[in-house]
Amino acid sequence: MEQDKDTPPESAAGRARPGAWTALRPLVLRLHFYAGVFVAPFILVAAVTGLLYVWTPQIEDAVHADLLRVEPAGETLPLHEQVRVARGELPDAELDAVRPPTTEEDATRVLFNAPGLEPGQRAAVFVDPYDGDVLGVTESYGTSGALPVRTWIEVFHANLHLGDVGRLYSELAASWLWVVALGGVALWVARVRRSRAGVRRALVPGSGASPGRARSVSLHGATGLWITVGLLFLSATGMTWSQYAGGNIADLRERMSWTTPSVSAETPPAAPGVDRGVDTVLASARDAGLDGPVEVAYPETPASPYVVSQLDRLWPTRADSAAIAPDTAEVTDVVRFADYPLMAKFTRWGIDAHMGLLFGVVNQVVLTALTLGLLAVILWGYRMWWQRRPTRSRALGVGRPYPRGAFRALPPPLRAAVVVVLLAVGWAVPLVGVSLLVFLAVDVALGWRARRSGGASGEGSDASAEDAVERPRELDERLIETANTP
Repeated sequence: MEQDKDTPPESAAGRARPGAWTALRPLVLRLHFYAGVFVAPFILVAAVTGLLYVWTPQIEDAVHADLLRVEPAGETLPLHEQVRVARGELPDAELDAVRPPTTEEDATRVLFNAPGLEPGQRAAVFVDPYDGDVLGVTESYGTSGALPVRTWIEVFHANLHLGDVGRLYSELAASWLWVVALGGVALWVARVRRSRAGVRRALVPGSGASPGRARSVSLHGATGLWITVGLLFLSATGMTWSQYAGGNIADLRERMSWTTPSVSAETPPAAPGVDRGVDTVLASARDAGLDGPVEVAYPETPASPYVVSQLDRLWPTRADSAAIAPDTAEVTDVVRFADYPLMAKFTRWGIDAHMGLLFGVVNQVVLTALTLGLLAVILWGYRMWWQRRPTRSRALGVGRPYPRGAFRALPPPLRAAVVVVLLAVGWAVPLVGVSLLVFLAVDVALGWRARRSGGASGEGSDASAEDAVERPRELDERLIETANTP
């Protein structure tokens, strides 16, 4: 009988030296298995909370409609008058910025730095621009101006409301997502090629697969192939918010001059005159082309300029900003999004697309489909594990990954290359490096337990009775799959 293609390289004595992928495949398969078992739950939680976050603009509009929307009623009050009303609501807070209404149904949002707020939070006073009534006061988070319901969901997605410790979960998910995705694609494409199946088998989930585990593998592999590019995008953009990998990314952007430029807020040499007021400043910003939603930040000192920034994150992106002298209302500096460095633009677009903002509802629908695909791939992956779950005799095991010894079987040059790549990835993406050490510790512990029990439990050695049973079953499944391939 032809030897099983899954036989470890070290047991194929006398054969020709395998190619690079043939030698690496057992190692990739074992890594993909452990990542699927141990990291997939974190990815699952990140996917579910992320799916909820994608639709927060609609959720926020519904929950906070009484603050955000007003009934049009003729002429609006001057903006400075609305700010005065808001200051009376929070007399002890420091005025920071104002977001004037963009449509006839928008309320005016006046932002304050107030004591007792969390970092990144500002107190927001909502004012009816027609009659000056205060609609309410609440917290506003970050440059996005997220209100409490959106902030709660955002923090839930980022750290499960567990603070810095909780951020490790989302960083672990983002850090491993690209590794699992690329490894899965390599394994699936190689499997299809080995079975001499066509493109249809690779792309159509479940195509040509017999019922049982073979069908689960097909659903898992083909669906994963379709969503790989999206998963790589989510992983890369998600890591920009992370604590450790994100710090490395920020350092790289700084060294490569990929950071977002900002307007100059230098103090003019002459003594400042009388402040012309926020209405005149806003008019100057509009004349300078800053249309759409904007935030007008008040001067930090009497000699500092107002800074007006566009807030529109839809396509095409409007993110211009201008510094405007308070006494003359002249534009002293302006930064156009069109003049951003290319990588700064990509960063802006990537973050906005990750949040579901860049293309509006279309962006949200695409992210929803991508997330549902990821959830399906994870569930099919666990179904595959369940279909080859531990038996009663090895009830403490975690399923059967590829037999150990794959790394030792690599040719020395390839083994050295793997070590270098793993060290580089571990340095750039620290949680991958740390979790790899955890996987190794678990693997060593399982191997030690299997040797002590003589292979009766756990994964066992390559020559264990378990492998004698499992390998023919895997070979039978492959033969059945090949026979059913169109």
